[in-house]
Amino acid sequence: MNLEILNTGYNTGNFNMKFDIELAENIKKHTVVFRLYKWNPYCISLGANQNIVNIDKSKTDRKGIDVVKRPTGGRAILHSEELTYSTIIPITSSISAKKIYYHINIALKKGLELYNPKLSKIEIESNQVHFSEFYKEDKSAICFAISAKNELKFDGKKLVGSAQRKLGNCILQHGSILCGPNHLRIIDYLNLPGDKAKKIEKEIENTTTDLQSILNEEIDYIELEKAMIDGFKTYFNLEFEKFIDDGQEKTLLQKQASI
Repeated sequence: MNLEILNTGYNTGNFNMKFDIELAENIKKHTVVFRLYKWNPYCISLGANQNIVNIDKSKTDRKGIDVVKRPTGGRAILHSEELTYSTIIPITSSISAKKIYYHINIALKKGLELYNPKLSKIEIESNQVHFSEFYKEDKSAICFAISAKNELKFDGKKLVGSAQRKLGNCILQHGSILCGPNHLRIIDYLNLPGDKAKKIEKEIENTTTDLQSILNEEIDYIELEKAMIDGFKTYFNLEFEKFIDDGQEKTLLQKQASI
């Protein structure tokens, strides 16, 4: 396998989701794509099967926050203080989608450890969520309300959330590496009564964490991006076929993707 790295910087929610889909639809045989990106403006993404009625669109419109659907499953995320990744891997008979999910999360863990040795305490969630029961709860509208099996957590709290879907002959997996606490503000945009919202906000504070809170310092996104790329490359033992960083080459990619 060859490795293509793309760092596409800040873009709208609509661009980011369409770009991931186009990458999956145009994946080359024997090529793995690892993409890093961010969001401008901030954006709430909903899982493919989640109803938009969970979100108060009048509030998101007033605050200038995008709302989009992800091609993958899961629940609502407020993309703000985070580094987002996506990986596209061709399907082979030798590895299952579950194993791909596991190995990508291990590669992300490796990258975070390279960014700061304190993050070596990150753990892999070993328990499987009973989603049929979880979806009966009000807080199930929020992705970071609970950790799924093989997701990354620190001190028992969810740090990285991921979702996966088979598209054609490949697996698309993408997810959020929380860098600051602003993801908690998703509670402001849910259609919930005030008392329920406050209760859920406290629960989410107790079940999630972020790099800034763990390290007690501002996050250097440039260094974090380098570390994540090195971790992914090292773990999978892949050589670069192409590395496209933010800038002029990204503009070319946008034109090629017709987005």
